[in-house]
Parts: sequence; structure tokens; C-alpha cells
Amino acid sequence: MTNTVCILGVPMDLGQERRGVDMGPSAIRYAGLQERLGRLGFETRDCGNIQVPLAEEITDPFDRDEETGRARHLPQIAQVCAEVYERAVPLAADPDNYLIFLGGDHSISIGTVAAVAQDESVGLVWVDAHGDINTPKTTPSGNVHGMCVAALLGDGPQVLTDVGYSGPKLRPEQVAMIGTRDLDAPEKLRLRDSRIAVYTMRDIDEHGVAPLARGILDRFTMVKHIHVSLDLDVLDPAIAPGVGTPVPGGLSYREAHLLMELLADSGKVRSVDLVEINPILDDGNSTGRLAVELVATLFGQRIL
Repeated sequence: MTNTVCILGVPMDLGQERRGVDMGPSAIRYAGLQERLGRLGFETRDCGNIQVPLAEEITDPFDRDEETGRARHLPQIAQVCAEVYERAVPLAADPDNYLIFLGGDHSISIGTVAAVAQDESVGLVWVDAHGDINTPKTTPSGNVHGMCVAALLGDGPQVLTDVGYSGPKLRPEQVAMIGTRDLDAPEKLRLRDSRIAVYTMRDIDEHGVAPLARGILDRFTMVKHIHVSLDLDVLDPAIAPGVGTPVPGGLSYREAHLLMELLADSGKVRSVDLVEINPILDDGNSTGRLAVELVATLFGQRIL
């Protein structure tokens, strides 16, 4: 039976201040996502986009609740993530489906991971320059896209931690981060004390991508499903200029492809987020095209 790749767009830019990542799903589709997957032998099913409110339609971006007031657009983001969850659950339930979620900012992962983690053991590979493990109490910016991992671990406003169903979606030992290089002070403390595997760019510089990727796979030996949450800002801005929050010193072209190749070799990758592409800042949709290349590698494209 031919496997089907289901594509769901979430054009949301409410999780950060800089506008433009809401156009990310269109940029990735325009870069030939379905055509590339078709050449790999997949059937593709584009499930369209989740409807997302415009920032201009929201009169007050901050909740006045003392605990959650430092989370911009919190109720709107929670509602979108709940809709993502509802749309994704039946897609994830079919074992013949692969899932690609097109962002939008990284806060969409609160809904996507909740959906894929509901009925089976899942390992989350967080490929991102940032840790995204703030809460409204620790955030310096109020941007919810920096709170995703915390929410998935059950820490944060209940409206986020309970997306889809009550409580944590993952335990810390189910999370591995790679490419990390830009952390707020509270995030550093939290990650040092956590059971999350964190492989920073220094680790990559010292050891290379291959042993670290194999370490992630060893960590996830017992899981059935690996979900890759790929923020394109993990890449060096020289090769991926069109991202919402660029940070110098990221993954090179070959490092990124090798990581995708090694994760694909596990045979466990069934779903992926592609997030934080900002076409306004891009150079001829080069970042959108690179996202398509990376997901093709993640889903089985090989040199030989």
C-alpha cells in the first residue's frame, strides 16, 4: 500500500512580534513540496489551512490575568492549537499516514505534538536555535512561540497545557534538542536541571552531527514514533535568511541534511513541523526551497 503524506497548513504569526511567518505555508507549497514527495513515491493529500485570526483583529494582545498576562495573544493561540489538534488526530490515527504541518510560528507545535502523542509513545526531536521552554513568568518578550516545550511538558497556562486533553503531553526524557544556541537565562537553568537531552552548536562543533543524532536515536530506542519539530532558524542565516528570528552560527547545509538522513534511517519518523519561515525576509524563497529539500531527505530521499 502506498503511504500518504497529509499536509496541514497553520498560517499563524500570533506567537511572535515580527509579522510574516503566516505566509510560510504558502512559501513551502510554492517551493514544490507535493511534487518532491510525489517523486519519492508518496501520495499526497493537502488538507488546506487552519483558519487563524489576524493580529490586526485583536484589540488587546495581552490577557489581564496576573499569571498569564505576559503571554501575547494567548487565548487566540490556544484556540488555533486546539483546532490543529482536532484536525490532526484522525490523520495521525491512520498508520499509513505521514504528517507534515506547515507553520506559521512554532507555537503550532502545542497542537501538533498533542495530536501525535495521544495514543502512542513518541520521541520529540526539537531542531531549533532556541529552547522554547519559557513560561509567562519567565519570558522576557511575552511571545508564546518561546513557550512551546514548557507547555508540552505541562508547565504554563492551563489553556496551553490542556490543549487537546488535560496535562503534560510528554515527559522530559521524551525530548531531545539539537542546534540550540540562543537561550534566555531562565531557560539555561531549566534545561541544565531537566532530563531533556540538549545538543548545542558547541556540541556539534566538537563532535559532529552524526554521533549526536545517533545518541538521540539511542535515547528513543523504545518509542514507536519520532516527531521532528524543525524550526528553520536552526540553520545558519547565510543559507536560510527567511526566518522569523535568525541567529548566527547555525547548521550548515550538509549538517542539516545529514541530521535528516540519520533520523530517517530509524524508520520511526512519521510527522514533522516546518515552522518560522518568513518570506518577507527571504531571498527568492530560498528558505522555502530548503525546507522542501530537508523534508524530502527526512522522508527518505537518498544520494544513492
